[in-house]
Amino acid sequence: MLIYDAHSPAPRCLRMFLLEKRLQLPAVTIDVMTGENRQSTYLAINPTGQTPALRLDDGSMLTEAVAIAEYLEERYPSPSLVGNSPEQRAQTRQWWRRVELNITEFIHNAYHYAEGLARFESRIPVVPEAADGMKRVAQDRLNWLDGMFGTGPYLCGERFTAADIWLYVWLDFGQSVNQPFDRNLPNINPWFERIAARPSAELSKALLKT
Repeated sequence: MLIYDAHSPAPRCLRMFLLEKRLQLPAVTIDVMTGENRQSTYLAINPTGQTPALRLDDGSMLTEAVAIAEYLEERYPSPSLVGNSPEQRAQTRQWWRRVELNITEFIHNAYHYAEGLARFESRIPVVPEAADGMKRVAQDRLNWLDGMFGTGPYLCGERFTAADIWLYVWLDFGQSVNQPFDRNLPNINPWFERIAARPSAELSKALLKT
């Protein structure tokens, strides 16, 4: 297997996932800052132009970070970051979907349309007038998520999961692109500090070794 890595939040999610799984996989770095992922050489390998991507041993490609994480969880089930039972897996996916559909996707697109506009306007359709609204939606939904947070210490109670990784990485990214979250949130703020203290949080900032 081979990972196509990059300096971007979704690849960082996968790096943190791999660190928590204690998995080491070979990787190459795609320079998304210069648009290498939109050039013909990379598109011939991965027509979606996305990172991260995972080339399987049979040559086929997986190109969604969540799908890659789910695949690796099935291949390497321990330590579990999705769940050891149907109930645990469903609970993780429930929170994972809440995080993605309500918060991180809005952070992502708001960045494309605002702070990242100069980088992305020649690559993808952009809607600058939507950026402020998307930022407000992300913050509103984070407040909503805070209100549903249980006794913790993690989104899935006592279990640290892929859902925690995805939310943490995107909130950390948001702080660097003019989308800081409300540090007065009674559940999310201490949760964020708890995840930030994990070694994988810092180590995941570095690209995978080739």
